[in-house]
Amino acid sequence: MTLSNKEKARLKNRYGEWAIVTGASSGIGLELATQLASAGFNLVINARHLEKLQELEKHLKISSNITIKIVAADVSETEGIDKIIATTKGLNVGLLIASAGYGTSGNFINSSLHSEINMLRVNCEALLALTHYYSQQFVQQKRGGIILMSSMVAFQGTPYSANYAATKAYVQTLAEGIAVELKPHGVDVLAAAPGPVESGFSQRANIQMSMSLKPAQVGVPILKALGQKTTVLPGALTKLLVYSLRTVPRWGKVRIMEKVMGGMTEHQRK
Repeated sequence: MTLSNKEKARLKNRYGEWAIVTGASSGIGLELATQLASAGFNLVINARHLEKLQELEKHLKISSNITIKIVAADVSETEGIDKIIATTKGLNVGLLIASAGYGTSGNFINSSLHSEINMLRVNCEALLALTHYYSQQFVQQKRGGIILMSSMVAFQGTPYSANYAATKAYVQTLAEGIAVELKPHGVDVLAAAPGPVESGFSQRANIQMSMSLKPAQVGVPILKALGQKTTVLPGALTKLLVYSLRTVPRWGKVRIMEKVMGGMTEHQRK
């Protein structure tokens, strides 16, 4: 799936000329960086592993005449956030995509507290810090776009992935609130809430997914939704899963997610 020329022009005219993509080395972040490169955005790409970012830079420059700045840094650390901000000083940044994130799974009481706190720092604290900084910049320049990675698990408690779902509920709620605050200043905010996506996520979260979307199925719908709505459910599978739960009371959604995540994490409890 690719962006139409009309959509590329809309994005570039509204948010160009530089875009920041965290978590750009894999999954949805990689897909969004690729699509933005095709639209002519210069990119600041961030992930922890320098080699993967260098490979991405080489790949994107084959087909795109753009400038790319690499920020190899861990956003769970203050130094990582500072490094991204320092790299963008003086650049005409108009788009922030906070895609860095990961999940944990299994029984909450058996989890590593260190891992759960670190996930909170990546999924919430880093996202908050970057969103706060660049939203101020976008308000000053009277234009900008922010995409925050939520999830379909953000809309109810999710047993066996309780803290991960809670981090995404934070992202979803933050996006909905600041979307209203920033709209009068010409700044668009979008919460992207996909269902399960094939990426390194399932390996790191130690879950087994029977159904999943490919990153290429969600990247374009996310970018097309920016400036059009506040929340997007990208991909047919996401819409099916979320809409099928719409009429179920919240307690019922929690019990359904218990069954779903219980199946994905059953191998951990054997």
